[in-house]
Amino acid sequence: MDEKGKLYICGTPIGNLDDITFRAVRILGNVDLIAAEDTRRTEKLLNHFKIDSKLTSYHEHNERQKAKSLISTLNNGYDVALVSDAGMPGISDPGLILVEKAKENNIEIIPIPGPTALVSALVVSGIPTDRFTFYGFVPRKGKDRAGFIDQITKAEETIIFYESPYRIKNIYEDLTEKIPERDSALIREISKVHEEKIYGTISEVYKKIEDRVIKGEIVVVIKGREKQKPDKESWTDLSILDHVRLFMDNGYTKKEAIKKVAEVREIRKKDVYKEAIQINVNR
Repeated sequence: MDEKGKLYICGTPIGNLDDITFRAVRILGNVDLIAAEDTRRTEKLLNHFKIDSKLTSYHEHNERQKAKSLISTLNNGYDVALVSDAGMPGISDPGLILVEKAKENNIEIIPIPGPTALVSALVVSGIPTDRFTFYGFVPRKGKDRAGFIDQITKAEETIIFYESPYRIKNIYEDLTEKIPERDSALIREISKVHEEKIYGTISEVYKKIEDRVIKGEIVVVIKGREKQKPDKESWTDLSILDHVRLFMDNGYTKKEAIKKVAEVREIRKKDVYKEAIQINVNR
């Protein structure tokens, strides 16, 4: 065949099988090959919808090697659908390497929209949806985990991440020490029989789960940090340098803090800058 095949990035249900789209069923039934994160799990889905397309495995342990094979298949004119165990491939699941190689080979990549846990959790969280960052899974330990906690503590946009039911109490305990009053939503088992939403501040949610056995797939949504404008009483006894630090501690960049201090104190910005130059922070 002279014409290259198409790569379909196909969303599949994250729980309830009724969430699959008509288009996804049609595409999965028409492609020449389905690359699945777990062929046994995908086979159950295909059997449910009476789809008999050929399956091959594509997971985190073989994705670099398997991507080459799938690109060859696509270059030979055969259509391939990529699916993960649940949701959209590439979102905390294998898929990026195959998409990158498909781009390099000028293969058409077509998304088949479907359920994704992070967006589903966000829209029922009651937390602002206009700006958000998805952090994937929480790092398990060490500097990566400490850096993760520091990041989400300072983030001004809504924060979304996944966590294991075995470690969810630990992350809420740690966050209770840092941002106990920040609004949060723990969304569990989305679209499944035991779907549950736990709302409250970080400390309130922690109290609700600390003595429970938590199971299933979990998404956490946390409200971003709000910039607070220090009032006059909070700075009258501060030096210019400490005043700049006060604004920075409330979410302002160094440049923004210098400007605000100059405005509040009604002094020249360059005079504030002379003092603030001591703060060696790239923010």
